[in-house]
Amino acid sequence: MLILNTKVEHADLIEGELVLPYELREKSRLCAALSSGEEVGVFTVRGTVLRHGDLLKGSDDGGQERVVRIMAAAEATYRIECASPHALLRCAFHLGNRHTQAHVGDGFLRIRKDAVLKEMLQGLQATVTEEQAAFEPESGAYGGGHHHHHDGLLAPVPLRQKIHRPSDEPDREPGA
Repeated sequence: MLILNTKVEHADLIEGELVLPYELREKSRLCAALSSGEEVGVFTVRGTVLRHGDLLKGSDDGGQERVVRIMAAAEATYRIECASPHALLRCAFHLGNRHTQAHVGDGFLRIRKDAVLKEMLQGLQATVTEEQAAFEPESGAYGGGHHHHHDGLLAPVPLRQKIHRPSDEPDREPGA
C-alpha cells in the first residue's frame, strides 16, 4: 500500500490523483483509493487540511517513492449570491456568527448544503443555488491562509499510536 505523509511543493513526476471531499481532506488518518483504484494511506499532523492541488509524497510496499496530487471532489453545496456587496457581506457575517465554514469566491460564497442555512440566507435576500462543486472553505484567521509549507514530513507513520488525553498530565499548581 502506498503511504502518503510528506507534502512537497513540486514534483517532476506525479503518479496519481486522490479525489476527496473536504470532509476527508480534514482527516489526519485516512484510507482511500486513487483514481486508478489503488489503495493509499494518508497520515498527516492533526489540524492539517489538504487543499486542491497539494502534492503528497510517500512510499509503497517496495520502498519506491511516489507523488500524488490531491483533487477536491465535487460535493453538495449552496452557492450564495446577492444583489450588492453589502448584502453578501451581511450573509458572510451571519454564516460566521454560526461558525459555518464558507468558501469565499469572487462575488459569491459557497457552503455545504444545509436547509436551515438556506432559509436564513433567503431571508437575507440572497439567491441560494444548489450545485455540485469543489468546497474550499477559508482556513480561518489563525489557520495560516492558503499558503504552502516547505517540504517536510506531515506525520510519522505510527507503529502504535498513543492518544494523548488532557487527563494523562499530572495536576499542576496554578502558576507553576
